[in-house]
Amino acid sequence: MTPKNRREFLSDVGHSMLAAGLGASLASDLGFSTAFADRGPESLKLGPYESLVDLLRSTPPEKLQPILIAKLKAGEVDNKKLISAAALANAEAFGGQDYVGYHTAMAMLPALEMTKLLSTERQSLPVLKVLYRNSQQCQQHGGASKPTLMALHAAEHSAEGDMGLKIRDACRKADMDEAEGLFGTLAGASPRDAFNALQPAVHDDINVHRFVFAHRTYGMIGLLGKEYAHTLLRQSVRQMVGFEQDHKRNNNPDNPIRALLPKLLEQYKLVGKTPGKKDPGDAAVDELARAVYTGPAASSAEAVAAALADGVDPEVVGEAISLASNMLVLRQGADRWRTHGDSAGVHSSDATNAFRNMARNTDTRHAVAGLIVAAYHSASHEAFRGETYPLEEHRKAIKADDAAGLLAECEDAVKANDQGRASAAIQIYGEKGHPVDGVFQTLIKYTISEDGRLHGEKFFHTVREEYRTTRPAFRWRQITGLARVTASAYGYDREDKQGFHAPGYQEACRLLGIEA
Repeated sequence: MTPKNRREFLSDVGHSMLAAGLGASLASDLGFSTAFADRGPESLKLGPYESLVDLLRSTPPEKLQPILIAKLKAGEVDNKKLISAAALANAEAFGGQDYVGYHTAMAMLPALEMTKLLSTERQSLPVLKVLYRNSQQCQQHGGASKPTLMALHAAEHSAEGDMGLKIRDACRKADMDEAEGLFGTLAGASPRDAFNALQPAVHDDINVHRFVFAHRTYGMIGLLGKEYAHTLLRQSVRQMVGFEQDHKRNNNPDNPIRALLPKLLEQYKLVGKTPGKKDPGDAAVDELARAVYTGPAASSAEAVAAALADGVDPEVVGEAISLASNMLVLRQGADRWRTHGDSAGVHSSDATNAFRNMARNTDTRHAVAGLIVAAYHSASHEAFRGETYPLEEHRKAIKADDAAGLLAECEDAVKANDQGRASAAIQIYGEKGHPVDGVFQTLIKYTISEDGRLHGEKFFHTVREEYRTTRPAFRWRQITGLARVTASAYGYDREDKQGFHAPGYQEACRLLGIEA
C-alpha cells in the first residue's frame, strides 16, 4: 500500500465497517488510539502539504536528499515549505512521543532561522540536515505506513471550570483519551487560548523536553498557520501524558514542584498581581542569577518569586535565570568533557529560553508561574563548583589580537575540541568590542556540519536570542558559552564516537555543489 493509498483508504473506509471488521487488537497494531474506536481512524488533514508529507515519511534519507535538492533547484519547494511539511510529517509519525522524533521537531524552526545567516548557495544545509534526521527516524518507525497521530474526534466535555487545570489533572492520571478529549474541545479556540490551556500541565513537572517542545510547537503555528494550531499543540498533550505514564510505570514520586509552585504563588501573593516594571540594575541581576545558580532548587524558585513580588520586571527576572543557566555551561569542569548535547548547561539554557518566550506569549498568571518553574529547573542541575571558563591559562594561550585572528584561533580550537581556548578567543574578541555577527558566521558552519547530539540547532538559536535580550554587561557570556559547546561537539556522533560529521551533510554539500 503506497502512502497516498493509505491516506485515501483511512479516509474513505466507513466508520462502522472499520470498527466491526478490524477489532481492537488490529486497530491497536495499526497505531490507532482507542479514543477513536467509536468513529474509526482517519488520517490528519494536511491540505497542500499532503503529498510532500508522504514523500518525507515514505522515502529513506539517502534517497530523499537528492529528490529534495532537485526540487529546490527547480523552484518547486523552498526551505519554509520543506520545514512546514517536515513538522507535519513529524507530528503524524510520532505525535510528540518519540525521543529522537521530538528532538527533531524542536530543531526545525531553529534550522530555518539559521538559513537567514547563510549565503544563498548554503541556505538549505541546516534544513536538509534536520530533514535527513527526520526521515531516518520515520523509517525506523515504519515510514508512512505507521502513523501515530490520527484525526481527533473528541468526546463531549463540560466547558465549566478551568480547562487548563482539567487537562493538567488528566495528564496527572496518565489518561491519554481524557487529556486529548479535553484538549479537543479547544479545537476552535485561538492558538493563544489553546497555548494558555497547556501551561498548568507544562509547569507540572521538571523536564526540559515538555518546556522546549511546547514552546517550539507554538512557534511553528506562525509558519504553518492557525488552521494547524490544534494538531501542533496536541502533540504536547500527548507528550506530557506519555511522561506521566513512564513515571507511573517506574513508580517515580511526584516532582516537588507540584507542591512548591502553588505554595510560593500564595505566599508571595502573586496570583492576580500585575507584574512590575522595575529594573534593579546590573549588580542586582547578577546577584539574582548567582542565587538561582547556587540553589538548592526550592530556594532558587523562592528567590524568583520574591523578586516578582517586589515588582521586578518578568523580562529582567528571566534574564537573571538565563544567566544562571549560562553558568552551567561556563563552569562545568574538565572532568566532564562533553558540554554539548544533553549537558546540564545546554538543557538548562534551552529550557530557560523556552520559559522566557512562553512568558511573552501567555497570560500573566502563567508567565509568573513559568519563571518560578524555570528557576527551579535551572537549579535542579547541581551547581558546578569550579572556576568559570575560560580560565586564565586559556586566555594566555591566545596569541591573536585583531578580530580576524581571534576568530581564526577560535576556529582552530573548535577543530581541536579545545573548549578552553575556543571560549577564551571569543571572550577576548567580545572585550575588544568586535561585532558579534563575526562569531555567529564562524560557528554556524560547525553547528550545521556536526551532529550536536540533537541539540546543536536549538542551542545556537537560544544563544542568539539570549544575546539580544541580555544587558550589555553580561551578554557576551552567552557567546562565550556557544564557543565552548561548539568546540565540544566537533567530530562526535550521537554515541560520542570521534571522526564523524552530521549524517547526510557531506552528501548534501556535494549535491548542492558547494564546499563541505
